[in-house]
Amino acid sequence: MSFFHELAHQYIDGEWRTGSGSWDIIDFNPYNGEKLAAITVATALEVDQAYRAAERAQQEWAATNPYERRAVLERALRIVGERTEEIVEAIIDELGGTRLRAAYEVRSATEVLREAIRQSLRPTGRLLPAVSDGRENRLYRLPVGVIGVISAFNFPFLVTMKSVAPALGLGNAVVVKPHQSAPVVGGGLIAKIFEDAGLPAGLLNVLITDSAEIGDTFIEHPVPKVISFSGSDRVGRHIAGTAAGHLKRTILELSGNSALVVLEDADIDYAVRAAVFSRFLYQGQISMAANRILVDRAVAEEFTARFTAAVAALKSGDPRDPETRIGPVVDALTADALTALVDRAVADGATALVRGRTRGNVVEPTVLTDLPENSPLPGQEILGPVALLMTFDGEDDAVRIVNDSPYGLSGAVHTGDAERGVRFAQRIVSGMFHVNDSTVQDDPLVAFGGEKTSGMGRLNGEAVVEAFTTLKWLSIQHGRAVFPF
Repeated sequence: MSFFHELAHQYIDGEWRTGSGSWDIIDFNPYNGEKLAAITVATALEVDQAYRAAERAQQEWAATNPYERRAVLERALRIVGERTEEIVEAIIDELGGTRLRAAYEVRSATEVLREAIRQSLRPTGRLLPAVSDGRENRLYRLPVGVIGVISAFNFPFLVTMKSVAPALGLGNAVVVKPHQSAPVVGGGLIAKIFEDAGLPAGLLNVLITDSAEIGDTFIEHPVPKVISFSGSDRVGRHIAGTAAGHLKRTILELSGNSALVVLEDADIDYAVRAAVFSRFLYQGQISMAANRILVDRAVAEEFTARFTAAVAALKSGDPRDPETRIGPVVDALTADALTALVDRAVADGATALVRGRTRGNVVEPTVLTDLPENSPLPGQEILGPVALLMTFDGEDDAVRIVNDSPYGLSGAVHTGDAERGVRFAQRIVSGMFHVNDSTVQDDPLVAFGGEKTSGMGRLNGEAVVEAFTTLKWLSIQHGRAVFPF
């Protein structure tokens, strides 16, 4: 099937439509500049139509036997399995992801679907004790209703599926606004999968548009009860404030500034491999990516030599080449910004142990060290293939450096003593931290999310049930209650 002709449309109430806006979003291949599609944007009118369709469809869907809802998810999982290669090709074309990275995303999304299948039968009622004699307390877990999902460009198939699949399985309806750099992989493709899986019309809608067209309508609309957003902390703050003003719940997966820490007793070769993967997977355009590589001064010389050699050996270029590890960044603006960032850091006194070239949207990897004390780089998220290599003196110093960040998403520590690593991890303020592994981890059973400005709320596992359901107390008085007046 042709992803970029068939699926580059609005999907509202079970129909593929052309938006009624006055301008188009152009979907480009970031590696070769090929125009994949032109999509006329949705307006506030289509936002209302999508949410109203979701509202109508959700009531019947919530009353549907959960085994029937599960069957739809099972068919969606089967379709993803049958179309894996087509989906991988679409990810390569639309996102510039390497084949390795695209396959990784599809595998992760299938695991999310498997967990959503299991979760579809989870919501249950409970009987609770009552203070008064003869009273029966029942507590029901119910779908919240309609959920608005705003997804990011970097892992759009996975990130969108992480909200859509469990939300549907739990009895909700969903309206998705994919990132305009990933309108098909993060939107239309997912709608097509569920359409072919037999999901009733109206339960999943996709709006390809931009805030320049619709403003805050997507968030402020009265129908959605939860907004699930993945993206920058700057935008996340705005969404949180706007949603709070309308008493809406938010799930925010925001920016990161993760550190990978190498203690003096670590397996250096293994730590190098973990650091290279943690920093440079998908060109470093991942919120969990290890912006900062922190190495104990006692092993810094050995680690630095091996790490820089490994980074310099990474092949950059065409993401369709199976040997390529560094493909293009998302767009020319990002490529120019990363190039300027490195140039400015070197001009300010940093040393480039590896300094990559910029060729079109392909930004080759760079390793910076000896950053000046006043450098802003260690405190910010860098969505690109630029690693900051820093040294520390002992665990206390490492903990201080890791925590000296407004973000708290992920991280990792490498040590020969796993329990020492656990003790270290417990001192870090973050939503996730990993011992002797990569900073980039996502397990569908385990709560995923950050602390500080890296987000609010959690997805995956039991956390997603909390995110997309609500509790209702129902009491029954057997016999006559005694009232004080």
